[in-house]
Amino acid sequence: MSLPLSATDRLLSVYLALSQYPILSNRIRDLMRGELFKRGFLDPKEFDQEVIQKAIQSQEREGLQHPQIEEPAEVWERRKALMRDQLTDFHFSHHLSFELIEELIEQVLNERGITHHEALYEFNPEVAPQELLFNQGMMIEKMPPAERKHLEPRLREIKVVLIRNMISDQLRYINIAQDWFTISDLAEIRTHKIGHGRIGGKAAGLLLAARILKDSVRPEIQETLRTPESYYLGSDLLYTFISVNNLVHWNDQKYKPEDEMRQDYPKIIEDYSHSEFPPGIIQRLETLLTSVGKHPLIVRSSSLLEDNFGTAFAGKYESIFCPNQGTLEENLKYLTRAIARIYASTLNPNALLYRRSKGLQDYDERMAVLIQTVEGNHFRQYHLPDLSGVAFSHNQYRWSPQIRAEEGFIRLVWGLGTRAVDRVGNDYPRLVALSHPTLRPSNTVKSIRRYSQQYVDLIDLDENKMKTLPVHEVLTGDYPPLRYLAQVDQEGYFRSIRSKLVDAEPSQLILTFEDLLRRTPFAETMRYLLKILEDEYKSPVDVEFIADVVENGGKPEIRISLIQCRPLSYMKGDSQVELPRNLDPEQIIFTSNIMVAGGWLDEINYVLFVPPEGYFTLPTQSARNKLERAIGKLNVALAEQSFICVGPGRWGTSNPDLGVHVDYADIFNCKALVELSGEGIGPAPEPSLGTHFFQDLLEGEIFPLATYIGEDTFNRTFFYDMPNRLAEWIQVEPELFDRLRLIKVSDYRENHHMELIMSGDEGRALAFLSKSPHGRDGRLQ
Repeated sequence: MSLPLSATDRLLSVYLALSQYPILSNRIRDLMRGELFKRGFLDPKEFDQEVIQKAIQSQEREGLQHPQIEEPAEVWERRKALMRDQLTDFHFSHHLSFELIEELIEQVLNERGITHHEALYEFNPEVAPQELLFNQGMMIEKMPPAERKHLEPRLREIKVVLIRNMISDQLRYINIAQDWFTISDLAEIRTHKIGHGRIGGKAAGLLLAARILKDSVRPEIQETLRTPESYYLGSDLLYTFISVNNLVHWNDQKYKPEDEMRQDYPKIIEDYSHSEFPPGIIQRLETLLTSVGKHPLIVRSSSLLEDNFGTAFAGKYESIFCPNQGTLEENLKYLTRAIARIYASTLNPNALLYRRSKGLQDYDERMAVLIQTVEGNHFRQYHLPDLSGVAFSHNQYRWSPQIRAEEGFIRLVWGLGTRAVDRVGNDYPRLVALSHPTLRPSNTVKSIRRYSQQYVDLIDLDENKMKTLPVHEVLTGDYPPLRYLAQVDQEGYFRSIRSKLVDAEPSQLILTFEDLLRRTPFAETMRYLLKILEDEYKSPVDVEFIADVVENGGKPEIRISLIQCRPLSYMKGDSQVELPRNLDPEQIIFTSNIMVAGGWLDEINYVLFVPPEGYFTLPTQSARNKLERAIGKLNVALAEQSFICVGPGRWGTSNPDLGVHVDYADIFNCKALVELSGEGIGPAPEPSLGTHFFQDLLEGEIFPLATYIGEDTFNRTFFYDMPNRLAEWIQVEPELFDRLRLIKVSDYRENHHMELIMSGDEGRALAFLSKSPHGRDGRLQ
């Protein structure tokens, strides 16, 4: 449903239609008044009296005490003429149609012998009002192809200006979008838009992907594609919100030191959350809520820089689910709080530090907001989709040599997609290589059971909240597409479900998605869609999606909704590098055999090491937070050095019990990130392929690796017995000194540095010592 045009918008349409023909506007308005008089909407004498009355009121507003004698006659006549024109436009917009004014314009053009082509160039699109651009663009677009051919350059100019002003000013985006969007497409976007600013990168990517697929896919695929109902808050509304709530004093956060940013952020969230929106915006949001009814919503960030080429801002800003099951007043309060929280996230220290690391600190990063209905189905009191995930058109980290990188991969979950894009604790998505959909990183029954999805994110409609619940509490035998999502864990093997009558307890149901991948066109369809988008973007892409499995005459049909599309960052390494042979074992620092991409780091002078036993024995979350901040400080201090990070478990996890809970802003200067598992630490970390944190690593050209102690080589003497150089670079509290080590490579062997060679073809990485040229082994000699 489109947001309705107001009376003001109708009046503006009339005014802007006339402004296209300034030389002819007097004659056109004479005909407009004639129509109003002829149809009985106005009486000529009463209209003249209204003109004089309104003109006198305008004089009084300007402070004239005796209008008849204080204003020259020629000024008075000019005032009356302007008022006559304004009242003509006002009455015409209220009583007669826009189509009639187009007929009157055509009549005047014919009278003067002026062609539309000559009239079209009376204004400059770069400075013209938006309504004027739409009117002219729609007129050209509706012309027969033969008549329109010579106006194609003008139409393209109008489209580019509208895309740049409404959607995105990023040139690589505009270069693609101008070939796909029509003026009608842009007009439809405008009807779902609140405010006048751009709608930001996330909304821009979604709209472009949907438009490309609309005209590019096979008809049978087109019938299964969906786009969630979407609304857009323009980026200008952020500054309106800041101004009316006196929040301007927070605008300089991006120039503050990191510690001060983090100290201020809780107060910023509080201030923004308790702020109010102007009445005009509240009214439009009420209209939006009325149109979507009780459908759950998600409020998503869509900043101007987000989801662009080279700067994904993955996970840096907030997305908030609104269950939307209360009264209109309750739902409106929840929605406005969610928008305010997203506005506050523009000052999230992690986002500000990310911008600083990318050289974007001084960019005016305004925040638009994307509001979407949450696709999915009702099951008992829950609302959730059958499938969610993130799909990539390029798979750089292969877990088997037979996997074809160019066909992409998917992180797939049941329920809401939050568990696919974030590296959550104690849970695992299904990784799907699209060239070989059923090929897993490990095929043992034990590993499949362990690395299956354990929790599901959903919306509880009865309790009006988003929840995370154990899978076995929700997934039961009566879930409609159960046979495609789960298998029965039965005494050492997994049995597919062939009947709607399931003879198994909920605790026996394991989310393997095996029959989805074997018996439906899901993987083939996703591979096909990704290929189309990659070809048009001229870059690998990643896509967030929701899908449902519907049986049509006993045959499964996959209905897919795209909810995000952006260019994919990937490492431009060399998979064919050769590993050195016959090294002295004492030269080898560590090895890795888990999902290795190709690349070579030729001179590493420092290693930041978090000892597993030191990290996991930190007594409190506060102590772990201090360690994480110390890592962030060391990252800044070592900005001019070549260093890697090594530590236990999942780096970047949301659960500090499973690994080092850092953000990209804490490690962006390092060259590689090595996750340790195995003896005394725990099982190998679930591969983080496709998470927001993983995308940050690829974008920052930081190689992710994993070393399993007990199977891979791990030189304990190097990591534990070398001097700790930490105090030479930063000040830390004494209790952290044994829990965070900075190792200088040349302390282990004088005049040597470390090399790290990663062979994608062999799936193996090797870190070893190499002799250094004099004076190139670090800052301190």
